[in-house]
Amino acid sequence: MKATLAELEAVVTVARLGGFRAAARELNLSSSALSHAVAALEARIETRLFNRSTRSVALTAAGQAFVAEVSPALASIDGALERTRASQERPTGVLRLNLALGAARILLEPVLLEYLRRYPEMSLELVTEGALVDVIGQGFDAGVRLAESVPPDMIAIPITEKERLIVVGSPAYFRDRRLPEHPSELAAHRCIRARMASGRTYHWEFARRGESLTVDVEGPLTLDESGLMLQAALAGAGLAFLAERPLAGYLARGELVQVLDGWTPAFDGLRLYYPGRRHVPTKLRALIELLRERRGLDAPITNS
Repeated sequence: MKATLAELEAVVTVARLGGFRAAARELNLSSSALSHAVAALEARIETRLFNRSTRSVALTAAGQAFVAEVSPALASIDGALERTRASQERPTGVLRLNLALGAARILLEPVLLEYLRRYPEMSLELVTEGALVDVIGQGFDAGVRLAESVPPDMIAIPITEKERLIVVGSPAYFRDRRLPEHPSELAAHRCIRARMASGRTYHWEFARRGESLTVDVEGPLTLDESGLMLQAALAGAGLAFLAERPLAGYLARGELVQVLDGWTPAFDGLRLYYPGRRHVPTKLRALIELLRERRGLDAPITNS
């Protein structure tokens, strides 16, 4: 009659700590689940291992002999697991990530290239695309997307803090135009439209004091990359809807003018996400630790 490793560990832990409640806390189980596991083993081997009362738990003679034989074997197994873990402490192999182009720009220099410098045995494979994909089904170790796009069954690690998109235009563009004070006034302006990876044109989203609206802006120029949108806005081609933080320098130098400031609330930033499984590979765990060091990256989130 075979016993599972979990059942053997349950018996030895109860014996060592002298009770089910303390053992359950150490094993991160409920007392009832632990008691059921021990009882199931006793039933299969047709031997009582513990004498139980309302006040105490004690090994029977058969239980003492059983624990004496099992404990060294469990210690040997634990040692083998620990040695295997230690041998994999330095990540090796290939880490495959799926992420949007804008996210790749954010992570490349401060995180991913540093990852390769720290772990020279590692290789990185980045696949950039706007559409959300099945990271498990397509063989990726993890994905990177805005928090709102992360599938609910995944574990998500924050990369950037709250983000905000803002509407900007150049002083030259506004020279003969009135600054809009309400999103509805964008209809009178030339706007630089954003083409999403799905092929859909992005509709600008606004909200203030309980009022929210979406505007399908008009303009002669449609682009699919935020760097090009910024370049066009600086050249006076129209208004652009871009991530706020990377524009700080342009705004401070007066190269861009922000409008509709109160209409663009912050939203959750980028997340690294991966399947919710018990074991996280060493190569992915190393990236997670590096991301935690570099939280709040000062780089753009784009519409790409």
